[in-house]
Order: sequence, then C-alpha cells, then structure tokens
Amino acid sequence: MNRVNIYRAATNDQTTISNLFIDEYMADANDAQLKIYLFLIRMMNANLPTSVTDIADKFNYTEKDVLRSLMYWESRQLLALDFDAAHNLSGIRVLSLENVYEAPRTAPRITPVLSFVRPASMLTGMTARATVTQQSPKNNAADNGSLPADGTNRNSKITRPDYSLDDLSDFKNNEDIEQLLLVTEQYVARQLTRSDMETILFLYDRLGFSTDLIDYLVQHCVERGKKDFRYMEKVALAWHEQGIVSPADAQSASRKYDKVVYTIMKSLGKNADPAPKELEYINKWTKEYGFWLDVIQEACDKTVMTTDRNRFAYADGILTKWYQAGVHHKADIPAADASYKRICAITDKQRKNDNSSNIVTTKNKFNNFAQNTYDFDALEQNILSN
Repeated sequence: MNRVNIYRAATNDQTTISNLFIDEYMADANDAQLKIYLFLIRMMNANLPTSVTDIADKFNYTEKDVLRSLMYWESRQLLALDFDAAHNLSGIRVLSLENVYEAPRTAPRITPVLSFVRPASMLTGMTARATVTQQSPKNNAADNGSLPADGTNRNSKITRPDYSLDDLSDFKNNEDIEQLLLVTEQYVARQLTRSDMETILFLYDRLGFSTDLIDYLVQHCVERGKKDFRYMEKVALAWHEQGIVSPADAQSASRKYDKVVYTIMKSLGKNADPAPKELEYINKWTKEYGFWLDVIQEACDKTVMTTDRNRFAYADGILTKWYQAGVHHKADIPAADASYKRICAITDKQRKNDNSSNIVTTKNKFNNFAQNTYDFDALEQNILSN
C-alpha cells in the first residue's frame, strides 16, 4: 500500500499533543487514562474548568475510574493534583513532559512516583470543579520550593502517619473498603488488628493504591507465605517506587522478577525455589549492584565451572569484585578480570619476597654445635702420603 500524506487543516480549533507523550507514554496507558488525559489537555487549552463528576458523566465512567486515571498520570509525573483547605480538588497542573522524561531512548525508563495524599472527599466522591493549568519546568513546585495546596511535598519521602480511631472509622465506612477488609481477613486467616488496618489505610491514603491493587498485594504476599503486614508494607513501598498502580502492573513486574530469579537459579544448577539467603544474594546483585542479567549469568557460569559447593557465595565474590571494578556491561568483564589478575600477580610476588626476607635460621639439637669446616683436598693428600 502506498504511503499516505497527512496535511494540517487551516483551523485554530485544535489541541496539540506532545510527540513525547505519543512516543513514550501512550502505549502504556489504557483507554480510560488516554481519554481523560486528552480531555484535560483540551480543557486546559480552552481555559475551562472541569470536575471528576463532569469527566465521569462525559465518558460514562465511574468517579472511581476517573480518580484512578488522574492518580495514574500523577504517578507518571504528567499531572500534579492540588487541593484546597477542605481537601477538595482545586487544580490539575499539566506538567512539562520535557522536564519529566530525560533518559535516553535506548535506556530503560524508571519513572519515580509522586506521593499522593488521598483527601477525605475522595472516599465518597468528588464534585468540586477544578481548573486545569499547564505548568512549565520553571514553575514546578520542586523547583520553586512551593508546596501543593494540601501542604504536602509530593517529592518528599512518604511517612506513615498516626491514624486516629476516627480516621479508621471513616475508612471502614466505605463500602469497598469494608469488603476489602473482609477479604483480607480471609487471606490471612485471622481478625485484623488495628495496626493491620492502619497499614491498609496507609496504602490507600498515602500511596494511592486502589482496593484492587491492595487485594492483589495481600494475595501476592500470602501466596509466598508472608502474612506479616510490615512485610506487605515494604512490598507496597517498593511497588510505589516502581510506578506500579494496578494489578496488571504488579503482575508484569512480578513476572519479570520471577524470570530473573528462575534464570539465576538455573544458571547455578538449582531447580528448587530460592532460599531466603539466596534471594538476598539475588536482590543484592540486581538491585544494590544493578547488574544486568547477562553479567550475573557470566558470573554464574564461571562459578559452575569452578566449584559445586557454596555457589551463591562464590558467585557473590565474583560479582562484588566486578562491582568494585566498575563493571556495568558484559563487555567490561574481560578488562576487569585482566586487571584483577595483574593485581593478584603483583601481590603474590610481593608476598613471596616478604616471605624469603623473613627466613631465620633456627637452632636445634642437630645444629646446635660448632660446625667443622674441612679442606677435602688437603685431607686427600694427607691420606695418600701416609
């Protein structure tokens, strides 16, 4: 089929979308998220106010669907949500994509997540109208030191607040939350404590997790034998940092992680599930050291060829040396190994020299007497003359 030329119509009634949005963000968003973002851009260009209710009515979505979409784009740092003193949505700031996306196109994109404080009005639906405005890089709150209207620095480290009994009571009055708590009790096979419910409220309130994502999180942890809510909170914070905002995101991340774990275990000749200590090693190599899988596999191959005992510890020794040598890619390994061998050779030579200079003569019953010195040529002449 022949190529088709696209021409711009001569009209001013149009909405311009960044090429960066189309290239880097559009493919990852679902239908609702795309419609709502494009609608916000259109309302911003027309300088018109809107509300969660208006958007829900226009696209026949629930208000919860709209809120999740807004939170999705905020987690991607394309939007920033502002609230007034009464915790009503008062503004939606469209952030500059050029300020958000700075990584090279060939590098994996890791999008940090902005902390999000869910106001009380979100629990029952939000009808306040909000003005959609565009924010350039110079006007970002992180740049000029200002805070959102709710007083929360969305780029600061998220801390778990001290929830009151009234907070928990209001939280449980939500029908979806009530159902979530009942399901969670079935997962963990016990009645939830106040601390357990505070953890769930923290995930919902501060991390902006939907009830579906919290449900999946609890399942995910329980299936791995972890019913401790402190453990669940750590997993949730990790997901938040990775930009996970839906069960589908969590499943995708879990599949990628499980594939890495399976590949490493297989490379070290192990077919069983990893033990806790082995998982610590894997997390160290992938997260702390930040090695790509092919680098880890190279260390595993060297380990298998060398030893059949304590393979994780042996591989860790190799990877630690590579990390200290500044290895980032598989192509860096030969130079690092050659440098390590030269250092070992110099060290070994120095050690031998030190050992030879430290040799001392010791006395014992065999050499603890005056040694005789004989002139064997003179002795021979003396014997022959006699």
